[in-house]
Amino acid sequence: MTYQESSSAYVVALAMLARRELSIAQVRERLVRKGFPTDDVELVVQRLVSEGALDDERTAVTYARRAANVKLQGRKRAVQELYRLGISRAHADAAVAQTYGELNEQILLEQALARRLRGKITNQAELRRLYQYLIRQGFDSSAAITTLLANTSTTAMPNVSNRRTLASRMKEYE
Repeated sequence: MTYQESSSAYVVALAMLARRELSIAQVRERLVRKGFPTDDVELVVQRLVSEGALDDERTAVTYARRAANVKLQGRKRAVQELYRLGISRAHADAAVAQTYGELNEQILLEQALARRLRGKITNQAELRRLYQYLIRQGFDSSAAITTLLANTSTTAMPNVSNRRTLASRMKEYE
C-alpha cells in the first residue's frame, strides 16, 4: 500500500464522516464498497479511531437520540437499529439506556400515535393497524394497548370495554 492510496481512503472516509456520524462498521463497509483494499481500510479506520473522528459510543448516542426525538421510536426499535449499524451490544444498550432514561416513554408513545391518529379510533381494523404500527416502532405492547384504548371511541366500539379480551386479541397480531 502506498501513502497515496491510504491518503485517498482517509480523505474519502473524512468526507463521509463530515456528512453524518457513522459507526466503525459502516465506514469499513462503505470504503470496501468503494473499492479500497481491506488493508488500507483497516489502517484508515485505526487512524480515525485514534484521532477521535470515529467513535462507536458517540455514534450510538447520536442515533439513539435521533430515534427518540425525531423518529419517535421506542426503546426496542432503537436498540435493533443500533445493532444493525454494527454498534456493539454494550455501546447500544448504554446509549439507549441513557437516552430513554431522560425521556417519558409514555409521552413518546403518544406522540408517535398522534402522527397516525385521525381523531378517535372507530373500528377494529384501525385499532389493529395502529397497534401494529406502535409495535413496529418498538413500544411495549401493554403500553400500546392502554394508549390505544384511551383513544378509542366507546360509542363506535362499545365492545372494547373488556381490556383483557382486547389485549389477548391484539397480541395475536404481533
